[in-house]
Amino acid sequence: MRTAIFPGAFDPVTNGHLDLVRRMACLFDRVIVAVISGREKSAMFTREERIELFREAVTGLPNVEVELLRGLTVEFAKEHGAVAIVRGIRGGGDFEYEFDMALMNHKMAPNIESVYLMTNHEYIYVSASRVREVSRLGYDVADLVPPHARAAIRAKLGLDG
Repeated sequence: MRTAIFPGAFDPVTNGHLDLVRRMACLFDRVIVAVISGREKSAMFTREERIELFREAVTGLPNVEVELLRGLTVEFAKEHGAVAIVRGIRGGGDFEYEFDMALMNHKMAPNIESVYLMTNHEYIYVSASRVREVSRLGYDVADLVPPHARAAIRAKLGLDG
């Protein structure tokens, strides 16, 4: 069974994240969305809320699981028998960061491949940090996140329906 890990903060889950996970689910037998712990200070949602938001988003994908990731991604990947760590790339800036990370991951776990999926053009400008920022400034992010995530964002910000 080929297992892939998709690590990230996912604060909140976006339509771009979901597009990547759907594509991963076609490439791998098992995909584990690994929600990174330890970034709660600047987060909109707690780690438990982020896990639940992503779980709800992938209910129709039977080979996708969502778990909490504590510590090193490569150690998590080893523990789950993963063959790959998958990340999305939106542009050149992402590539430089991800390239450095891939080299370090390879040093720590040479048997786990780093796999990159290019973001579909409709999601290139979508990032969770941008979604948090514009939603806090009053923009309705209905076209950027799944409906349940939009509702959770609006509730978190004290906005009506």
